[in-house]
Amino acid sequence: MAQISLPANSRVTEGKTYSAPPGAKNIKRFKVYRWDPESGQNPRLDTYEVDLDTCGPMVLDALIKIKNEIDSTLTFRRSCREGICGSCAMNIDGTNTLACTKAISDIKGDVRVYPLPHMPVIKDLVPDLSHFYAQYASIRPWLRTQTPPPPDRERLQSREDRAKLDGLYECILCACCSTSCPSYWWNSDRYLGPAILLQAYRWIVDSRDEDTGTRLDELEDPFKLYRCHTIMNCAKTCPKGLNPAKAIAEIKKLLVERRF
Repeated sequence: MAQISLPANSRVTEGKTYSAPPGAKNIKRFKVYRWDPESGQNPRLDTYEVDLDTCGPMVLDALIKIKNEIDSTLTFRRSCREGICGSCAMNIDGTNTLACTKAISDIKGDVRVYPLPHMPVIKDLVPDLSHFYAQYASIRPWLRTQTPPPPDRERLQSREDRAKLDGLYECILCACCSTSCPSYWWNSDRYLGPAILLQAYRWIVDSRDEDTGTRLDELEDPFKLYRCHTIMNCAKTCPKGLNPAKAIAEIKKLLVERRF
């Protein structure tokens, strides 16, 4: 029987423990993934005891407190702190989400924080999203038209057509959905993944866009689109409550309909 295990140099080891200051009563333990490519050492889980009485309510607040007051070497991305930019996407308590909108009180026991799964790690909680953004660029995510714009106004659309963009334009490209998708884990070199396909559908369904046929041609591929097996992890994990699987199904439907 074949035995499959991680390479020795990728196994996560137990790291350092940073105790809470004396007198702290409301303590929560954060186990945070740490890896520095320059150290030559294995990844590790460092444990930080945080006094919640002196900390904000979200996981990102705790990470900022850890970096500012306990361990300045901790590395992670963050920006808006409002669930808008997607910078602080990471795996928290086993689920891909945004650290700035994940409440510490929602997590029972120790808080385990890892980078987004199945992505190359640059350092600590920072994944390398270069390939993800290159895939996004490949769909040419802007209004593509053949006719000249109106000379005295913007390109308009009806309220009904505008409503078709609801559930699509809100995507913040945090990559939580794509990195929760098993099909993307195994085929990310060719499969575009839930986030990019949702973005592609956002432009396909936009009534102002005039390049629908070309957009569909570019997606009609056994791997770019059809690696989706409707597992629904994407919809379950999306921090904005969107449904990429539905958008993918709509693209498939359009490809079938145009054949008849």
